[in-house]
Amino acid sequence: MLAKRIIPCLDVSDGRTVKGVNFVGLRDAGDPVELAAQYAAEGADELVFLDITATVEKRQTVTALALRVGRVLDIPFTIGGGIGSVGDAASVLQAGADKVAVNSAAVARPELVSELAEAFGSQAIVVSVDAKGHADGWTVATHGGRTDTGFDALAWIAEVQDRGAGEILLTSMDADGTQAGFDRPLLEAVRPLCCVPLIASGGAGTIAHFAEVLAADLADAALAASLFHYGTLCIPDLKAALAAQAIPIRPC
Repeated sequence: MLAKRIIPCLDVSDGRTVKGVNFVGLRDAGDPVELAAQYAAEGADELVFLDITATVEKRQTVTALALRVGRVLDIPFTIGGGIGSVGDAASVLQAGADKVAVNSAAVARPELVSELAEAFGSQAIVVSVDAKGHADGWTVATHGGRTDTGFDALAWIAEVQDRGAGEILLTSMDADGTQAGFDRPLLEAVRPLCCVPLIASGGAGTIAHFAEVLAADLADAALAASLFHYGTLCIPDLKAALAAQAIPIRPC
């Protein structure tokens, strides 16, 4: 088993890091660049920045954020939100991001995933999937969770991999921000479909939650936000505890 990654996620709105529950009730969590530097120093393996209002407000991802973050980080980082073209992605990657994440624009025009993979290589393309549970499975939500497309999430994940996605960032809308644990049924359904790395997102609240999904190899990386932002858990303690359970993890 390859080393598992711990990835803090910074949801950005109007230049500030915010976090809510189930994609609503957002509250301020600090300056994204300051938090990025802190997490890198603590031993984060990567960082993800998602401009969660970029698509809704019909703005492109702020390239300036990539420039600011790139000056303080020596670890890989991904930026998503409002990326709807090869040109949008190019501006963010040229500003210093290692990867771009797409969601709403890819659902609206799936060819975008193929175009991005051809232009920059699959290793630079993350498809973010916000999944909402229903009685008969999961559907894909877009526009910061505001629009339930009705598209089957499992079929969509299979399609974007065929189109060249290099990584899947899978967020459970039902678990998001609850700190009640990752959505194991969702991960168990998606994992067998994945031939690219899978990032589990939504619901982390304790060390045991990370250990549960990583030890079972239900994901290649675990992403969290609020428990890091508000000091519930620090990365060195998390990594030490996972390593003590013989879960392969990169040292801080």
